[in-house]
Amino acid sequence: MRPHNLKTRIFLDGGNPDETKEIIKLLGFLDGQTTNPTLIAKTPGVREHLERGGRFTSEDIYNYYRDVVKKISALIPRGSVSIEVYADLSTKADEMLRQGREMFSWIPNAQIKFPASQEGLIAAEQAVKSGLRVNLTLCFTQEQAAAVYAATRGAKRGDVFVSPFIGRLDDRGENGMDLISNIVGMYRKGDGHVEVLTASVRNMDHLLYAIKLGSDIITVPFEILKEWGEKGLPMPGDDYRYDSKGLRTIPCKDSDLSKKWQDYDISHDLTVKGMENFSKDWNSLIGQPAGART
Repeated sequence: MRPHNLKTRIFLDGGNPDETKEIIKLLGFLDGQTTNPTLIAKTPGVREHLERGGRFTSEDIYNYYRDVVKKISALIPRGSVSIEVYADLSTKADEMLRQGREMFSWIPNAQIKFPASQEGLIAAEQAVKSGLRVNLTLCFTQEQAAAVYAATRGAKRGDVFVSPFIGRLDDRGENGMDLISNIVGMYRKGDGHVEVLTASVRNMDHLLYAIKLGSDIITVPFEILKEWGEKGLPMPGDDYRYDSKGLRTIPCKDSDLSKKWQDYDISHDLTVKGMENFSKDWNSLIGQPAGART
Protein backbone atom coordinates (compact mmCIF):
# COMPACT_ATOMS: atom_id res chain seq x y z
CA MET A 1 0.00 0.00 0.00
CA ARG A 2 0.97 3.64 -0.34
CA PRO A 3 3.75 4.68 2.07
CA HIS A 4 2.27 7.03 4.67
CA ASN A 5 4.93 9.68 4.05
CA LEU A 6 4.71 9.64 0.24
CA LYS A 7 3.38 12.99 -0.95
CA THR A 8 4.59 12.62 -4.55
CA ARG A 9 2.05 11.09 -6.94
CA ILE A 10 3.24 8.00 -8.78
CA PHE A 11 2.34 7.49 -12.45
CA LEU A 12 3.08 4.57 -14.74
CA ASP A 13 4.81 5.52 -17.99
CA GLY A 14 3.38 3.08 -20.49
CA GLY A 15 0.73 2.22 -23.03
CA ASN A 16 -0.26 -1.30 -22.01
CA PRO A 17 -3.38 -1.64 -19.82
CA ASP A 18 -2.22 -5.09 -18.68
CA GLU A 19 0.83 -3.45 -17.10
CA THR A 20 -1.45 -0.90 -15.45
CA LYS A 21 -3.43 -3.73 -13.83
CA GLU A 22 -0.25 -5.46 -12.65
CA ILE A 23 1.21 -2.33 -11.09
CA ILE A 24 -2.03 -1.49 -9.27
CA LYS A 25 -2.11 -5.01 -7.86
CA LEU A 26 1.55 -4.88 -6.84
CA LEU A 27 1.67 -1.38 -5.33
CA GLY A 28 -1.88 -1.23 -4.06
CA PHE A 29 -2.30 2.18 -5.71
CA LEU A 30 -1.51 4.18 -8.84
CA ASP A 31 -2.11 7.91 -9.24
CA GLY A 32 -2.06 8.18 -13.02
CA GLN A 33 -0.39 7.21 -16.26
CA THR A 34 1.47 8.91 -19.09
CA THR A 35 1.33 7.73 -22.70
CA ASN A 36 3.01 8.83 -25.92
CA PRO A 37 3.24 7.65 -29.55
CA THR A 38 6.38 5.58 -28.89
CA LEU A 39 4.75 3.72 -25.99
CA ILE A 40 1.64 3.03 -28.05
CA ALA A 41 3.82 1.74 -30.90
CA LYS A 42 5.33 -0.80 -28.47
CA THR A 43 2.06 -2.23 -27.18
CA PRO A 44 1.50 -5.97 -27.84
CA GLY A 45 -1.54 -5.40 -30.07
CA VAL A 46 0.37 -3.07 -32.38
CA ARG A 47 3.50 -5.22 -32.50
CA GLU A 48 1.56 -8.41 -33.21
CA HIS A 49 -0.35 -6.74 -36.03
CA LEU A 50 2.84 -5.43 -37.64
CA GLU A 51 4.59 -8.79 -37.27
CA ARG A 52 1.73 -10.35 -39.24
CA GLY A 53 2.51 -7.92 -42.04
CA GLY A 54 -0.30 -5.49 -41.33
CA ARG A 55 -0.26 -1.73 -41.37
CA PHE A 56 -2.57 0.91 -39.98
CA THR A 57 -4.27 3.87 -41.57
CA SER A 58 -4.09 7.16 -39.68
CA GLU A 59 -7.67 6.61 -38.52
CA ASP A 60 -6.92 3.06 -37.37
CA ILE A 61 -4.01 4.02 -35.13
CA TYR A 62 -5.81 7.07 -33.80
CA ASN A 63 -8.77 4.87 -32.83
CA TYR A 64 -6.41 2.30 -31.32
CA TYR A 65 -4.83 5.00 -29.15
CA ARG A 66 -8.29 6.14 -28.02
CA ASP A 67 -9.28 2.58 -27.07
CA VAL A 68 -6.08 2.06 -25.08
CA VAL A 69 -6.45 5.23 -23.03
CA LYS A 70 -10.11 4.41 -22.35
CA LYS A 71 -9.04 1.09 -20.86
CA ILE A 72 -6.35 2.79 -18.78
CA SER A 73 -8.74 5.51 -17.62
CA ALA A 74 -11.23 2.91 -16.41
CA LEU A 75 -8.49 1.33 -14.26
CA ILE A 76 -7.51 4.62 -12.60
CA PRO A 77 -10.70 6.74 -12.75
CA ARG A 78 -9.51 9.10 -10.01
CA GLY A 79 -6.08 9.53 -11.56
CA SER A 80 -4.76 11.46 -14.52
CA VAL A 81 -4.03 9.99 -17.96
CA SER A 82 -1.75 11.97 -20.29
CA ILE A 83 -2.46 11.69 -24.02
CA GLU A 84 0.03 13.15 -26.50
CA VAL A 85 -0.86 15.02 -29.66
CA TYR A 86 0.96 14.24 -32.87
CA ALA A 87 3.49 17.01 -33.40
CA ASP A 88 6.40 17.00 -35.80
CA LEU A 89 8.50 20.09 -36.47
CA SER A 90 6.01 21.42 -39.02
CA THR A 91 2.85 20.96 -36.92
CA LYS A 92 1.24 24.30 -36.09
CA ALA A 93 -0.42 25.24 -32.82
CA ASP A 94 -3.94 25.24 -34.26
CA GLU A 95 -3.53 21.63 -35.41
CA MET A 96 -2.14 20.58 -32.01
CA LEU A 97 -5.07 22.32 -30.34
CA ARG A 98 -7.57 20.61 -32.65
CA GLN A 99 -6.13 17.22 -31.75
CA GLY A 100 -5.98 18.13 -28.08
CA ARG A 101 -9.64 19.06 -27.92
CA GLU A 102 -10.64 15.80 -29.57
CA MET A 103 -8.38 13.71 -27.29
CA PHE A 104 -9.64 15.55 -24.22
CA SER A 105 -13.14 14.28 -25.03
CA TRP A 106 -12.02 10.65 -25.01
CA ILE A 107 -11.91 10.23 -21.23
CA PRO A 108 -12.92 12.30 -18.18
CA ASN A 109 -9.42 12.40 -16.67
CA ALA A 110 -7.34 13.39 -19.70
CA GLN A 111 -4.24 15.59 -19.56
CA ILE A 112 -3.17 16.66 -23.05
CA LYS A 113 0.54 16.56 -23.84
CA PHE A 114 2.00 19.33 -25.97
CA PRO A 115 5.74 19.72 -26.65
CA ALA A 116 7.60 22.50 -24.84
CA SER A 117 8.22 24.22 -28.19
CA GLN A 118 6.96 27.56 -29.48
CA GLU A 119 3.95 26.03 -31.26
CA GLY A 120 3.31 23.73 -28.32
CA LEU A 121 3.23 26.64 -25.89
CA ILE A 122 0.88 28.62 -28.12
CA ALA A 123 -1.43 25.60 -28.18
CA ALA A 124 -1.15 25.05 -24.42
CA GLU A 125 -1.92 28.68 -23.67
CA GLN A 126 -5.14 28.48 -25.67
CA ALA A 127 -5.98 25.00 -24.37
CA VAL A 128 -5.88 26.10 -20.74
CA LYS A 129 -8.06 29.11 -21.51
CA SER A 130 -10.66 26.80 -23.07
CA GLY A 131 -10.71 24.46 -20.07
CA LEU A 132 -8.32 21.70 -21.09
CA ARG A 133 -5.80 20.17 -18.70
CA VAL A 134 -2.30 20.07 -20.20
CA ASN A 135 1.10 18.46 -19.77
CA LEU A 136 4.05 20.24 -21.42
CA THR A 137 6.44 17.48 -22.37
CA LEU A 138 10.02 17.25 -23.67
CA CYS A 139 11.21 19.92 -21.24
CA PHE A 140 14.98 20.09 -20.84
CA THR A 141 15.69 23.51 -19.33
CA GLN A 142 14.64 25.77 -16.51
CA GLU A 143 13.83 28.43 -19.11
CA GLN A 144 11.32 26.11 -20.79
CA ALA A 145 9.71 25.41 -17.40
CA ALA A 146 9.50 29.15 -16.71
CA ALA A 147 7.82 29.64 -20.09
CA VAL A 148 5.28 26.92 -19.25
CA TYR A 149 4.49 28.76 -16.02
CA ALA A 150 4.01 32.06 -17.86
CA ALA A 151 1.98 30.61 -20.74
CA THR A 152 -0.49 28.96 -18.37
CA ARG A 153 -0.68 31.74 -15.78
CA GLY A 154 -4.13 31.85 -14.19
CA ALA A 155 -4.77 28.10 -14.45
CA LYS A 156 -5.75 26.25 -11.30
CA ARG A 157 -3.50 23.65 -9.69
CA GLY A 158 -3.99 20.25 -11.27
CA ASP A 159 -4.60 21.65 -14.74
CA VAL A 160 -0.95 22.06 -15.77
CA PHE A 161 2.01 19.66 -15.60
CA VAL A 162 5.53 20.20 -16.92
CA SER A 163 7.56 17.09 -17.74
CA PRO A 164 11.35 17.50 -17.48
CA PHE A 165 13.11 14.53 -19.13
CA ILE A 166 16.00 13.57 -16.86
CA GLY A 167 17.28 10.37 -18.47
CA ARG A 168 17.94 12.00 -21.83
CA LEU A 169 20.05 14.67 -20.12
CA ASP A 170 21.99 11.97 -18.28
CA ASP A 171 22.63 10.28 -21.63
CA ARG A 172 24.59 13.32 -22.79
CA GLY A 173 26.60 13.68 -19.59
CA GLU A 174 24.43 16.23 -17.76
CA ASN A 175 22.91 15.60 -14.33
CA GLY A 176 19.22 15.51 -15.18
CA MET A 177 18.25 15.46 -11.51
CA ASP A 178 19.71 18.97 -11.16
CA LEU A 179 16.99 20.14 -13.54
CA ILE A 180 14.29 18.73 -11.26
CA SER A 181 15.86 20.43 -8.24
CA ASN A 182 16.15 23.73 -10.12
CA ILE A 183 12.55 23.73 -11.40
CA VAL A 184 11.05 22.67 -8.06
CA GLY A 185 12.98 25.48 -6.35
CA MET A 186 11.97 28.03 -8.99
CA TYR A 187 8.28 27.11 -8.76
CA ARG A 188 8.31 27.54 -5.00
CA LYS A 189 8.57 31.27 -5.72
CA GLY A 190 5.38 31.18 -7.79
CA ASP A 191 1.69 30.50 -7.20
CA GLY A 192 1.92 26.70 -7.45
CA HIS A 193 -0.31 26.31 -10.50
CA VAL A 194 2.23 24.19 -12.44
CA GLU A 195 3.14 20.75 -11.09
CA VAL A 196 6.50 19.13 -11.82
CA LEU A 197 6.21 15.68 -13.39
CA THR A 198 9.61 13.97 -13.41
CA ALA A 199 9.88 11.95 -16.64
CA SER A 200 12.40 9.81 -18.51
CA VAL A 201 13.17 7.91 -15.31
CA ARG A 202 15.85 5.28 -15.91
CA ASN A 203 16.56 3.71 -12.53
CA MET A 204 15.51 3.40 -8.89
CA ASP A 205 17.76 6.28 -7.79
CA HIS A 206 15.97 8.64 -10.18
CA LEU A 207 12.70 7.64 -8.52
CA LEU A 208 13.96 7.96 -4.94
CA TYR A 209 15.76 11.26 -5.46
CA ALA A 210 12.78 12.82 -7.26
CA ILE A 211 10.67 11.90 -4.22
CA LYS A 212 13.23 13.49 -1.91
CA LEU A 213 13.39 16.66 -4.02
CA GLY A 214 9.64 17.09 -3.73
CA SER A 215 8.63 16.47 -7.34
CA ASP A 216 4.84 16.66 -7.44
CA ILE A 217 4.58 13.64 -9.74
CA ILE A 218 6.95 10.99 -11.10
CA THR A 219 6.13 8.86 -14.13
CA VAL A 220 8.01 5.58 -14.04
CA PRO A 221 8.44 2.71 -16.53
CA PHE A 222 6.87 -0.63 -15.67
CA GLU A 223 10.08 -2.50 -14.84
CA ILE A 224 11.27 0.16 -12.38
CA LEU A 225 7.89 0.44 -10.65
CA LYS A 226 7.83 -3.35 -10.44
CA GLU A 227 11.28 -3.34 -8.84
CA TRP A 228 10.19 -0.66 -6.36
CA GLY A 229 7.10 -2.64 -5.46
CA GLU A 230 8.96 -5.92 -5.06
CA LYS A 231 11.42 -4.21 -2.71
CA GLY A 232 8.56 -3.06 -0.48
CA LEU A 233 8.19 0.55 -1.74
CA PRO A 234 11.36 1.91 -0.09
CA MET A 235 11.45 5.65 0.61
CA PRO A 236 14.50 7.95 0.70
CA GLY A 237 15.48 8.64 4.30
CA ASP A 238 17.20 11.70 5.76
CA ASP A 239 20.54 10.06 5.01
CA TYR A 240 19.75 9.36 1.35
CA ARG A 241 22.34 10.78 -1.04
CA TYR A 242 22.04 10.74 -4.82
CA ASP A 243 25.17 9.65 -6.68
CA SER A 244 25.38 11.57 -9.95
CA LYS A 245 28.31 9.40 -11.05
CA GLY A 246 30.27 12.41 -12.25
CA LEU A 247 27.60 13.88 -14.51
CA ARG A 248 28.00 17.59 -15.23
CA THR A 249 26.12 19.94 -12.94
CA ILE A 250 23.24 21.96 -14.39
CA PRO A 251 23.43 25.32 -12.58
CA CYS A 252 20.27 26.90 -11.21
CA LYS A 253 19.25 30.19 -12.80
CA ASP A 254 17.53 33.07 -11.03
CA SER A 255 14.51 33.03 -13.33
CA ASP A 256 11.89 35.77 -13.25
CA LEU A 257 8.45 34.14 -13.42
CA SER A 258 6.69 37.43 -14.10
CA LYS A 259 7.81 37.72 -17.74
CA LYS A 260 5.78 36.81 -20.81
CA TRP A 261 6.47 33.29 -22.01
CA GLN A 262 7.75 34.61 -25.35
CA ASP A 263 10.60 36.36 -23.51
CA TYR A 264 12.22 33.08 -22.44
CA ASP A 265 14.70 31.13 -24.53
CA ILE A 266 12.86 27.84 -25.01
CA SER A 267 15.03 26.36 -27.75
CA HIS A 268 16.69 23.01 -27.05
CA ASP A 269 18.01 20.38 -29.42
CA LEU A 270 16.63 17.50 -27.33
CA THR A 271 13.12 18.93 -27.63
CA VAL A 272 13.55 18.96 -31.40
CA LYS A 273 14.99 15.43 -31.39
CA GLY A 274 12.20 14.18 -29.16
CA MET A 275 9.53 15.56 -31.47
CA GLU A 276 11.27 13.98 -34.44
CA ASN A 277 11.47 10.60 -32.72
CA PHE A 278 7.86 10.56 -31.50
CA SER A 279 6.52 11.52 -34.91
CA LYS A 280 8.79 8.96 -36.59
CA ASP A 281 7.48 6.19 -34.34
CA TRP A 282 3.90 7.23 -35.07
CA ASN A 283 4.51 7.46 -38.82
CA SER A 284 6.14 4.01 -38.83
CA LEU A 285 2.75 2.49 -37.95
CA ILE A 286 0.93 4.09 -40.85
CA GLY A 287 1.09 2.54 -44.30
CA GLN A 288 -1.19 0.01 -45.84
CA PRO A 289 -4.76 -0.35 -44.52
CA ALA A 290 -5.09 -2.45 -41.37
CA GLY A 291 -5.16 -6.13 -42.22
CA ALA A 292 -3.16 -5.74 -45.44
CA ARG A 293 -0.03 -7.82 -45.90
CA THR A 294 3.35 -6.85 -47.32
